[in-house]
Amino acid sequence: MKESPWLSFYDPQVPAQIDFPNKTLVQVFEDIALQFPSAIAIHFFSYQQTYRRLHQLVNQFANLLFKNGFQPGMRVALYLPNVPAVPIVYYGALKAGAVITQLNPLYSSTEAEFQLKDSDAQYLVVLDRFLPLIQTIQGHLKLKKIWVCGIQDFLPFPLNRLYQLKSMREKTWVSWRSTEVIRPFSKELRTASSECPSSQLSLDAPALFQYTGGTTGIAKGVILTHRNLLANALQVRHWFPTLKQGEEKILAVIPIFHCYGMTVGMNLSVVLGASMILLPKFDVQQVMEAIQKYKPSLFPGVQAMYVAINQHPKTPRYNLKSVKACISGAGPLHQEVQKKFEEITGGKLVEGYGLTEASPVTHANPIYGQRKMGSIGIPLSGTESKIVDLETGQKDLASGEIGELVIRGPQVMQGYLNHPEETQWVLRDGWLYTGDIAYMDDEGFFFVVDRKKDMIKVGGENVYPRDVEEVLFQNDKIKDCVVVGIPDSSFVERVKAYVVLKSAMSATESEIIEFCKLKMAKYKVPREVEFRQELPKNLVGKNLRRVLVHEANQKNVKSGNL
Repeated sequence: MKESPWLSFYDPQVPAQIDFPNKTLVQVFEDIALQFPSAIAIHFFSYQQTYRRLHQLVNQFANLLFKNGFQPGMRVALYLPNVPAVPIVYYGALKAGAVITQLNPLYSSTEAEFQLKDSDAQYLVVLDRFLPLIQTIQGHLKLKKIWVCGIQDFLPFPLNRLYQLKSMREKTWVSWRSTEVIRPFSKELRTASSECPSSQLSLDAPALFQYTGGTTGIAKGVILTHRNLLANALQVRHWFPTLKQGEEKILAVIPIFHCYGMTVGMNLSVVLGASMILLPKFDVQQVMEAIQKYKPSLFPGVQAMYVAINQHPKTPRYNLKSVKACISGAGPLHQEVQKKFEEITGGKLVEGYGLTEASPVTHANPIYGQRKMGSIGIPLSGTESKIVDLETGQKDLASGEIGELVIRGPQVMQGYLNHPEETQWVLRDGWLYTGDIAYMDDEGFFFVVDRKKDMIKVGGENVYPRDVEEVLFQNDKIKDCVVVGIPDSSFVERVKAYVVLKSAMSATESEIIEFCKLKMAKYKVPREVEFRQELPKNLVGKNLRRVLVHEANQKNVKSGNL
């Protein structure tokens, strides 16, 4: 682009462009392991692992693959929460020349089977409690080896035994037997050589098939290269100019199987030589205990995590002051949430933006400089961004005009696996068309209005759910909310709000509607409010708007309104 007005708002020492090394992510990992061999790479409850030891284990997994018939270019699947096996398998597979694909632990057998088939996975590392699901579909797959690990594998005695006993009491323990295909991960890893395997890696070769609903709705594998993965990790690293190599700790509770957690939780740790504090799930008290114990400087997350800390009655008992900075992703960050969290920690919490098709981070508010509420911020170093018209996507729009957000940069994907037509539609002339409706102000800050598909048409007017949600969050009684558009009997959409109240609070539908009437145009006001104990979320903590839309539509069908 000829003009990049956002550059003047970069924090000092954040470069406009980055001189990316002619290396892969795994080669940078090796450099870090040699530079900081005694530094702790992983904290996992009472388990610790230095970079020297992690490097050895990464070599061992790469050699284990070769020992079992692996050829560069084959696909290795991970079906794991945030446990130490993830970085071992991830960097070991990349080192061997594999293409990785990560499965969501919430998958049904149908979804898991689809991804394993679509990605052509031949090797799988799976958590023991997910093995029964894999066994139901194993006969339909081409898996040469299934390595099984458990959380107890990474706990010292007697914690490993206590964990096993606890799982048995809770009936979550899974017993299994080795076969020619199904093998114990830890035991087999110990038998593999820790010598560095020889492999030729091209920066532009696929490294990851990361599955997403993407900009066109159906599940597709986003093809990310070695260059994409390293570029985005370094772009995020440079956004935090005060961080010191080899001295930081990052709380990695955001799921690594999600692209955001992979980049900002794991890969960022590696390029920084930082310690990853791995937690397999978000439990607010466990998170606060981990912050107090390990003192992480970075805590990437989503709004729901910060809300949980803000509202937990035991929060004042914990020292959370080590947190220097957080980027909130996977959805909007509301002002009250940001303000309260910063008061508690003394750190900076800013909204960022990304999508799987861009590895995923593309925008963020400056950590220490000017930031704007409601804005996703400004493009990261080396990233171009603009707004184009919604009809053709060919006309560049002026500041303040609403259109589609498009992005260009070294983190942008190669395309969708097995979907050439969708690839051509989303990637045009080097630009990634995000499907998000947005505008840029005259200072270069971008504001996402909403997803194209989420925009609500009310009497010829466009209503953006985020606008209504921002108002609802100003109500002191509301803990969480989602706004959707649902068809009514005349085939015109109406605004509906799903609301979760704070503990011990009460409110009526009319009270919430009257509150909205005072703060927004009449056509934006919800005509219906439904109170819920909780809202459907994915494992990252993002509200699942589509689930609520589907529920509402099903009710309309049953009632004869559609």
